[in-house]
Amino acid sequence: MTEQCGLVAVIGAPNAGKSTLVNALVGQKVAITSAKAQTTRARLMGIALEGEAQIILADTPGIFAPKRRLDRAMVAAAWEGAQEADAILLVVDAVKLRRHELEPLLEILKDRPERKLLALNKVDASAKEPLLVLAQELTGKVQFEEVFFVAARTGDGVPQLKARLAQLMPEGPWHYPEDQVSDASERLLACEITREQLYQQLHDELPYDAAVRPESYTQRRDGSVEIRQQIVVARDSQKAIVLGKRGARIRAIGEASRKQLAEVLGQQVHLFLHVKVEEDWAEARDIYEEIGLDWVK
Repeated sequence: MTEQCGLVAVIGAPNAGKSTLVNALVGQKVAITSAKAQTTRARLMGIALEGEAQIILADTPGIFAPKRRLDRAMVAAAWEGAQEADAILLVVDAVKLRRHELEPLLEILKDRPERKLLALNKVDASAKEPLLVLAQELTGKVQFEEVFFVAARTGDGVPQLKARLAQLMPEGPWHYPEDQVSDASERLLACEITREQLYQQLHDELPYDAAVRPESYTQRRDGSVEIRQQIVVARDSQKAIVLGKRGARIRAIGEASRKQLAEVLGQQVHLFLHVKVEEDWAEARDIYEEIGLDWVK
């Protein structure tokens, strides 16, 4: 059998379920998920295997109207992923359509030369009739080669989508070793996991203005790893929220992150977190490099 390998850009409106779908296609967690829109920042990739095919999934940040520099950097990363792709997979939340964000996306997609597939997500929470009407409407606007009805959270429809993506991959040697599931460095993945916990535990209280930057990542002689990270917020009031009463909240965030990191990395983890206030961190060039984004003017 000949090896195949290619890149699929996964795009969609914020919160369409792209990260959950990438994780389902890969078969394990490689991209962070959160109920907060724009959780994905870096162009984290998942690497899925199907038979002789290696499918590299560019889990692109949700594309939306960029206002701040951070937003612009995220959108640039998303389209960069799409421009190099062998196929583009548009993920649409079939329940909350978010048409104001979906329409501009369809507008751009209709003229793109790549093969385009549509994944209607969260179909387990929608009646069949409206789904078929929606599929017909969207394929009328963009020439999607195929439509897949999936529920990324439960895995429904995911094997069929994965099999089709594998067929579309061009012949060529695999880019990554068989056991590698992501191109994110472990330092970056560790920061993403902490940031996910930050949002999961504080999503109502903490605005989107927070970053987690890596400070050190040291392998200890006993086989464990020591990770030090800095949580950057824009105001003192946000620092108080992250710390919690007598440091209870940051301890809970650290504990949940440490457990998940130990699982992902397969080794014991010593995690040290501290909070720093930097008013204009979203305009600081060095933070972009540290969280895996390009600086966009």
